[in-house]
Amino acid sequence: MDHFRSPRYGPPLSEPEAEAEGVNPLCGDELTLTLRVRDGVVEEVGADSKGCSISQASASMLAEAVKGKTLDEVQALIEQVSAMLTDKPHEPMDEDEDLAALSGVKNYPVRVKCALLPWATLRQALSGPGGKVSTEEE
Repeated sequence: MDHFRSPRYGPPLSEPEAEAEGVNPLCGDELTLTLRVRDGVVEEVGADSKGCSISQASASMLAEAVKGKTLDEVQALIEQVSAMLTDKPHEPMDEDEDLAALSGVKNYPVRVKCALLPWATLRQALSGPGGKVSTEEE
């Protein structure tokens, strides 16, 4: 709940190096994620996030987790979190990390898409300029 009440990301960045939009139409979650990347390292994360507490908390955890990481480390983290939330084989999260708390969401299958939305949006942002992802097949 702390991540929901006090998000760790700033407002959307002007002139970001990476940006994408994400939407979860079943829950009403909407996210615009912006990143400033310098020399292959994520320096800043900005977001405009509306929706449920799980989606917003996940976006905040994402911002805290990726800041200061290389793009390769970020890609690996996206895969690790996605696997954790979908019960696929993965490296265990450090129990001291806030991200480990997201694992409880998998017990509520309808909410998994809420937690995954920021991570899917991050994947899209890193794959190329702009873009939009949806938790539902169009």
